[in-house]
Amino acid sequence: MIESAPNAGQPLCDNIARNYPRKLLGEDRTDAEGEGVAAWGDSAVILRCGMKPPKPTTDLCLNVNGVDWVLRSDSSSEGEGGGKSKKTLLTYGRDPAVEVTVTADATTAAGDTLVDLGDAVRAIPQKAKCI
Repeated sequence: MIESAPNAGQPLCDNIARNYPRKLLGEDRTDAEGEGVAAWGDSAVILRCGMKPPKPTTDLCLNVNGVDWVLRSDSSSEGEGGGKSKKTLLTYGRDPAVEVTVTADATTAAGDTLVDLGDAVRAIPQKAKCI
């Protein structure tokens, strides 16, 4: 089970969940047990709504179709078959924030992922922009 974000019970998370795409990067959305959680493929992409918004930062920030995303980490985790690289992005200027984690298999299409999730995420009003 994927752990829910700390504020996953906020009504805005329920609102945006209705607009999560059924397919992402050609993969079907899988049933996720955690509140405010969505996953596609074999958890190649995991979304968690209800994160605490990031404070102003010098971390890399990207605007993808009107949604600001901060790159929070680019790390490897040891597992079967060696380490798996992943990218974690967090919406900036939206409360609650939305976190998207993309594993190595999908990192080349991380931009496409953010484009496809933009319609849902834009339902949370933006109160600040990346610097």
